[in-house]
Amino acid sequence: MNPVLSNPPEEICLLRLSAIGDTCHVVPVVRTLQTVWPNTRIVWVIGKLEASLMAGLDGVEFIIFDKSRGWRAYLDLRRQLAGRRFDLLLCMHASLRANLASRMIKAKIRLGFDRERARDYQWLFTSHRIAAVGRQHVLDGLFEFLRSLDIRDKVLRWDIPIPDRDREFAREQIPDQGRPTLVISPCSSQRTRNFRNWGAEQYARVCDYAAETYGARVVLTGGPSELEQQYGQQISGLSHCQPVNLIGKTSLKQLLALLERASLLLCPDSGPAHMATAVGTPVVGLYATSNRFRTGPYLSQDLVVDAYPRAVQREFGKSVEEIPWGARVRDPSAMDLISVDEVKRAVDGVLGGVSPVVVP
Repeated sequence: MNPVLSNPPEEICLLRLSAIGDTCHVVPVVRTLQTVWPNTRIVWVIGKLEASLMAGLDGVEFIIFDKSRGWRAYLDLRRQLAGRRFDLLLCMHASLRANLASRMIKAKIRLGFDRERARDYQWLFTSHRIAAVGRQHVLDGLFEFLRSLDIRDKVLRWDIPIPDRDREFAREQIPDQGRPTLVISPCSSQRTRNFRNWGAEQYARVCDYAAETYGARVVLTGGPSELEQQYGQQISGLSHCQPVNLIGKTSLKQLLALLERASLLLCPDSGPAHMATAVGTPVVGLYATSNRFRTGPYLSQDLVVDAYPRAVQREFGKSVEEIPWGARVRDPSAMDLISVDEVKRAVDGVLGGVSPVVVP
């Protein structure tokens, strides 16, 4: 495949609005571009919430797309970029909102996903496409944009800035790093709560196991939604170890700082898994409704408790290899296939130095 560009451009624009985990995946792509094309200016069009996490990322100019403003957000974007024309636009977000936003950005070359991954007719909004490579992790899929530019490097570096005040907040919550700290972010987003979230009782049993076996401090984190607040109350009420409940009480930068100081994160398929990866913290991911090889914690695949093959067999009567890549299981009881003993073994793999047994 001939590269899209023959020479490094003066200025490029990245379009990835959301979500938290996906924007974390974009950062190594940015770091690789900065390494290979050090003189190229990078502009990133990003969602408002996600921008609060990425704020201060060196060498990147952020343009915020505030979806809460409805159709005015598109006019805002066009106004902010008035008079600018980029050599290259990387359309790294295929959705109706992102596709429409891309029309507000002037660029000589508009590089998007291959036909299979170009959701919501993204191919109508781009001039070039990345190679069609199947069965990839989302992060690896984003690196296909660089391969289209004849860039073969892969710099797995994040270095998302954390202000001193947020690190101080984390030190107050986790004062002694000589004692292990288990952070639990129990919920995925509220709209998918019926499919990705494990039970509060199971989380409580793991809390007590980590505290009793390893003397671990347990910290609960999450957003301010009613569901997450309920989870925090239930886990706290069912646990004997009295976890620190910070659900709904942290900003994204504060959460990143907490994860940086933690020994381990336990969570379902959700953004915090990728935030923890960005700061080098091991992740025990709980996967039953989604394919860990597509969306799991990139550097902690050996710690994932993977019930997805069992859930797929029960739901579809097929193996993972026989269904579309990344197909989701919509059974609300799928996460019940994950046992507490499996999760304990994965926790042992980090806190006890014992190789976890991952059940296929």
